[in-house]
Amino acid sequence: MDSVEPMETNQCDFSPLKLEVKNQLLQINVSIDMLLTGLDHDATHCMLNEFHNMRERFVETESLASTFYLKCYLAPYTAKYDELSQAIIHLSQRRHGALIVIRRSDPIDSFITPGVIVAATLTHALLESIFIPGSPLHDGAVFIQDDMIFSAANVLPLTQRIHTQEKMGTRHRAGLGLSELCDALVIIVSEETGQASFSLNGNLYPFSPQRPIG
Repeated sequence: MDSVEPMETNQCDFSPLKLEVKNQLLQINVSIDMLLTGLDHDATHCMLNEFHNMRERFVETESLASTFYLKCYLAPYTAKYDELSQAIIHLSQRRHGALIVIRRSDPIDSFITPGVIVAATLTHALLESIFIPGSPLHDGAVFIQDDMIFSAANVLPLTQRIHTQEKMGTRHRAGLGLSELCDALVIIVSEETGQASFSLNGNLYPFSPQRPIG
């Protein structure tokens, strides 16, 4: 399950975002070379401002790469990734814990304990409302298929693997557990930190949803 499907490969290779990420990395590389050259010529020159600017550029590039990868992995399977992106940004900002399953090619019904049928068009407002703390459906996972929120409060299988991350919460273990069994992409938002991550093919990736995926 480590390989990327051909349709996704094409989506990634021809995405304008790929070129943007590459250009950002090339600019960072040039800046690093300039810092190294400056340090060799004048070690007394304070470069803290340059380091601060470099950090901001890294953060911007990370956000851009997050947009690129999520669009790459999701665009072939849902036209609502822009709505999904807005929901993730808002959930992360508010530190509302969330667990969101997006079905891709593989069926997932046999791997989850079904929750409550929603059967509604995916909008960021509806998705955010499901994960408001204390709401009836906020526990468990939302299941998205195509452009629909199919169900909520689903229970996912927990990973049985030993992972190096300390204090891995139930949502993260559930996201990893499902992604080990099928090709679904599972988005996790931590209620403690607001950090967003996604699991795919049994791996967990932190990301920074700072701009719309679309």
